[in-house]
Amino acid sequence: MLNFKSIKFLPSEYVFKYKKGKIVKEGKGLSFIYYVPNTSVVVIPTSSADVPFIFQEITNDYQTVSVQGQITYKIADYKRVSEILDYTYDMKKKKYVTEDYKKIPQRLVNITKVLTKKSIENMPLKEAIKSSESLANLIREALIDSKEVLNLGIEIIGFSILAISPNKETARALEATAREEILKKADEAIYERRNSSIEQERIVKENELNTEIAIEEKRKQIQESQLESKRLKMEKENKMKDEELGYQTKLEEKRKEFIKLSVENAREEADSKAYQFAAMMKVFNEMDPNVIQALATINMEPEKLIAGAFQQLANKADKIGELNISPDLLQSLMKGRN
Repeated sequence: MLNFKSIKFLPSEYVFKYKKGKIVKEGKGLSFIYYVPNTSVVVIPTSSADVPFIFQEITNDYQTVSVQGQITYKIADYKRVSEILDYTYDMKKKKYVTEDYKKIPQRLVNITKVLTKKSIENMPLKEAIKSSESLANLIREALIDSKEVLNLGIEIIGFSILAISPNKETARALEATAREEILKKADEAIYERRNSSIEQERIVKENELNTEIAIEEKRKQIQESQLESKRLKMEKENKMKDEELGYQTKLEEKRKEFIKLSVENAREEADSKAYQFAAMMKVFNEMDPNVIQALATINMEPEKLIAGAFQQLANKADKIGELNISPDLLQSLMKGRN
């Protein structure tokens, strides 16, 4: 019974049980009783594994960079791996008989280094240190399609490049260059800000001048409009005055014609009256004066008749010796005067 033992494996371990060189049992997390002299097992881990790496490469401008990253893989074909590498497990000591299990990570790192070298050597330094993501995608696809990886029976789950860094001296030089570039950009930003401020001030002044010009132009238009309005008003006033003067002229002409007509009428009337008076005077000249005087006294007032009598007496005063006038007559004459 001393040569019979029992053993139990983890669920994350795929086990091949060999007896007399043939596989008699296989699977994940097996447990069984075995006969020590003729039983051996191959144990292959089924869980994924992370392989960190760091190595140096040279860019096309002869600068050394350190590439740091990680590969994640798992064994997909357990039987193929067991045929290529020795995963024999010492059930007594609970460990692998050889160190072949370490070869897969190293082989993956070597493949990665070769692929990285092909890419890095075609890049300048500044491009290389910025190409982590693109380089990681490129190498991941190359690892997945690699025949060597497929022949190992493993599956690439993930690949990442954490950093691509230059050496300290180069890093300091790049930092200095970057610092100078930043300072230069800062100065350019200050100059641009100043230029922008000057440009904005110029635009503001130009707008102010344009506004003043527009105001002056508007004021000029208003003045011209006022002058035009005044001119039109004066034209209308002059036209009205001309019309009024024409009306007055026509009125004066009509008045002149009327006066001329009136004068002609008056002249004709005067001529008519003169003719009548001349004819009358001719008649009077041919008449006896006493008859004319008698006609003149017709319808004459008594006072005027007495006055005429006194006038005749006065004319013949030299022939009259004495004339007596009664008070009653004088009194009646005075009453008639009053």
